[in-house]
Amino acid sequence: MKLHTECLACIENQASRVCDLLKLNDLQRQDILQLAQNHIAHFDFTQTPPHNATPLYEAMAAYLGVEDLYKELKTDASVNARKFIPLCEKAIASSANPLLSATKTAVAGNVIDLASVMMYDLHEELERIYDTPFAIDDFLALQHILPKTRTLVYLADNAGEEIFDMLYLQTIKTLFPMIQIYYFVRGKPIINDLTYADALASRVDEVATIIDSGVPTPGLALEFMNENAKAIFEKAECILSKGMGNYECLGDIKGLPIFFLFKVKCSVVARDVGATLGDIVCKKGKI
Repeated sequence: MKLHTECLACIENQASRVCDLLKLNDLQRQDILQLAQNHIAHFDFTQTPPHNATPLYEAMAAYLGVEDLYKELKTDASVNARKFIPLCEKAIASSANPLLSATKTAVAGNVIDLASVMMYDLHEELERIYDTPFAIDDFLALQHILPKTRTLVYLADNAGEEIFDMLYLQTIKTLFPMIQIYYFVRGKPIINDLTYADALASRVDEVATIIDSGVPTPGLALEFMNENAKAIFEKAECILSKGMGNYECLGDIKGLPIFFLFKVKCSVVARDVGATLGDIVCKKGKI
């Protein structure tokens, strides 16, 4: 999905949110917002939003002298997410279709997004997610492909979401024990996206093999994948992609055995995917 003019204000707002979340002083805020304006003025509309936003976030981190802008906030998000494990486990265990409920559990976790303009209450989301239909519903196609899958690649999104991803992946492992699951994370800290260290701290390795994709963008840009990740990605019979950033990078690519799982939090993505703000999506990739 290419950059739209509407994305410019959104990305500038994200820079402002960095200032708020990190409690920057007035001088730092002024410099960060000026930095954002300088980068936005040179954005490339032939590229995706994640491609354009990455240099800006790298510049903000360099200015503040920190490698991981949201390190503490990411840790807090994961700790908070753990409080909801019993609720989700009960919903999955009592479900007539545990795979469907586990899929929705993972999607509910997608409301954890410090970079999003649209903010949602996680508790409220989990209370209603199991009775909410997918606005774009390719779940039956996903359910059909999993029994034939031997290698599954799961593209992680934001810190905190991995707690719900683990419940989903454990359900998949229970239902389809022959599947080898690879959990792809970012190659370096970018916004609040999950890194190898973040995933390991949450013990994702107990349900999947964690793979450092080598990708520095807040969305899996294929050209940045390292050789190890690329080899696994290309042999996967099924790819589960969490979040809008991964959709923005991969949604236009044809022929991938991919399913996009996310909550729609952006009007540009809503139009592109054919849904409305607040909808949940389980969408098969383009043929």
